[in-house]
Amino acid sequence: MMRAVDIKNGKGPASALFINPDTPKPTPAPADALVKIKAFGLNRMDLLQREGQYPVPPQAPKTLGVEFSGTIESFGSDPSGDFLVGDEVFGLAYGGAYAEYIAASTHMLIHKPRELSWVEAAGIPETWITATQALHLVGTLQPHETILWHAGASSVSIAGIQLSHAASASAIYATAGSAEKLSFCVDTLGATAAFNYHTQDWPREVLAATDGKGVNVVVDFIGADYFQGNLDAVARDGRVVHLGAMSGTKLKEGVDIGAFVRKRVRFEGSSLRSRDEAYQGKLRDRLVQEALPEFVKGRFKVFVEKVLDWEEIVEAHGLMESNRTKGKIVCTIGEVGS
Repeated sequence: MMRAVDIKNGKGPASALFINPDTPKPTPAPADALVKIKAFGLNRMDLLQREGQYPVPPQAPKTLGVEFSGTIESFGSDPSGDFLVGDEVFGLAYGGAYAEYIAASTHMLIHKPRELSWVEAAGIPETWITATQALHLVGTLQPHETILWHAGASSVSIAGIQLSHAASASAIYATAGSAEKLSFCVDTLGATAAFNYHTQDWPREVLAATDGKGVNVVVDFIGADYFQGNLDAVARDGRVVHLGAMSGTKLKEGVDIGAFVRKRVRFEGSSLRSRDEAYQGKLRDRLVQEALPEFVKGRFKVFVEKVLDWEEIVEAHGLMESNRTKGKIVCTIGEVGS
């Protein structure tokens, strides 16, 4: 048996979370490694899953969490890669990271370089792979194109802004809800400009900043409330990447979809967790080849808002629900050094 975060009655508010000491320890499948977890990252999907509102993949265990760092304890009968027992790794899973142990596919593990702490490594997989997917596979950003990242101080957009610089975007814009977050996007991350969605007409600001052309790519997590604004702010032959619907999925009466034809706009939704391992594995490989060297050199950074002991998981979920954070919330299990 092991300890893992569980939910009273199967779903509920943050206060329903507790550590269950009688959780079965996972047995690795043939291609899996059993990893003793040092740290795990929180993601907004965890909040939805906790409330019973997320379409969990059928292969996922009931335990929350998809990204983690830790040490390999054992293997299944047919692992892949050059991993050994005792190796320090981080990785992506379909679920089960809020626990002392996780059985994770060796195809989705990455060797942890010494330049990254356990906490930093745990905050990379879901966030950076999602941003890579949005930027390159769905948004197909080309050098010298422009891009708008909504929720600019969220972990995915923090990764996305850095990746956009590396992809030679000519201008990078963001939206956020406070002066502090706007400053963070521009002064710390290097966005060209950022707009306050509470006090500014951000589609109009984007058009003004681009001489009326709009941006080539929009990455959106908000959904219904931003649908019209995205169509207004995107350029001719632009792409809107839809990754979430925090404001809902029902469009308001009067939405004008003329831009789809007039500007030849492509609107495409996507997700990462529902993808098969082959698709996720290609993104994992791209992360290893392109992003990991930049982390080692210090050019890419994992911005961590707060580190909590996993026994403070109720507080961690409450903090994420507050929408006050800039970057990752990471929980650690036991003593975690570098």
